[in-house]
Amino acid sequence: MGATLFNPHDEDSTIHQYIPELSKEPPSTVDIAVIGAGIIGLSTAYRLQKIGYSVAILDPQPASEATRAAAGMLAPASETQFRQEPLVQLMKRAAQLYPSFAQHIQEESGIHVGRQETKTLVCAYDHADKNALEDLQQYQQELGLETQKISIRKARSQEPSLSSRLAGVVEIAGDHQINPRWYCQGLIHLLHEQLYPVRAQKILLDADQTHARSIYWEYQNPTTGQQHTGELHATYIIVANGLGTLELQGIPALKELPLRPVYGDVLRLRVPENQRPFITSTIRGIVRSQPVYIVPREDNTVVIGATSREDHMPGINAGGIYQLLRDARELIPAITELELYEIISRARPGTPDDLPLIGTIEHHGKALKNLILSNGYFRHGILLSTRAAELVEHLITETLTEDDRKDLYACRPQRFTPT
Repeated sequence: MGATLFNPHDEDSTIHQYIPELSKEPPSTVDIAVIGAGIIGLSTAYRLQKIGYSVAILDPQPASEATRAAAGMLAPASETQFRQEPLVQLMKRAAQLYPSFAQHIQEESGIHVGRQETKTLVCAYDHADKNALEDLQQYQQELGLETQKISIRKARSQEPSLSSRLAGVVEIAGDHQINPRWYCQGLIHLLHEQLYPVRAQKILLDADQTHARSIYWEYQNPTTGQQHTGELHATYIIVANGLGTLELQGIPALKELPLRPVYGDVLRLRVPENQRPFITSTIRGIVRSQPVYIVPREDNTVVIGATSREDHMPGINAGGIYQLLRDARELIPAITELELYEIISRARPGTPDDLPLIGTIEHHGKALKNLILSNGYFRHGILLSTRAAELVEHLITETLTEDDRKDLYACRPQRFTPT
């Protein structure tokens, strides 16, 4: 759900080059079927395959929705908002898992995933923004997150492109980044034999309605146009297809999930040779009470984002693009001298409390213990993917820790259901 304006010379647009011939049908039986090949589904499938399960991943367009637009900030501190303690703990645990997870994917795939341990500078544009930033920093420190207020002079000595008119800066050394497109290329490369370009249409239950038996799927051959259908039986079914979950048939509870599309507009710009290096830190800002971020990449590009719209308009919002460039320019005046090569908009699956939905689904008041939902990650999907994969693995292998139980209770899909 969304839109993209591409420069034809954009190398990132070839993300699908790592998917081999896709004119193959899924097997009839598998240990674990994963619906959805965004970063959540891919990470979960990778982890389960590593411990010996046979896996099939169903998605007609892998890594093409919210995952594709994401900037890839691994930022538990700067993503913290007031009164979201369970989410903060989830983000902290996810960030701790990333170095090992990313290293394994990079080494096994031979594809550089763009993980950088560069710091984050959070900037306030005016005095009202400075007050808001100071209040938030105090809350972050109360939660044990490491942040440090630094002078404007020190910030500009680190990043000379920053505006001299800033009102305040907080440095967060532990908030890093990854390139989601490269990272997913690595995952797709490792999982290409288990990836099937079919659309899951319906989840079928067994006769006593206590277990999810199989997935009915549809597939259209891209060459011949011929329609194919089939049924994939699985011991476990993991539903990780974002807003597409609301379209799945067979389980009424899935259609009733409190998921909503929150659209985000994101820009990608290329740094001219005479401006390199442009910035080395991730720059986040509060500009007239509005958030904005500028993320530098190793390939001399930057990502600017992101709007947050609930206007049900899947296209690119002109006002949002203006706002992003205007606010980014207040932090880094030279940003408008870069080459704009991509504008993208995608819908992120949001929940009422911004926590994801992880756990089993109920059908007629009974839990379907082999049907696991992993969804609703909103703007935190890239960061939380490692913890999401770990939690689902521990659910299936019945090896839950006390921290797992705490996180799963906070993220239980039934928390919005009246008792």
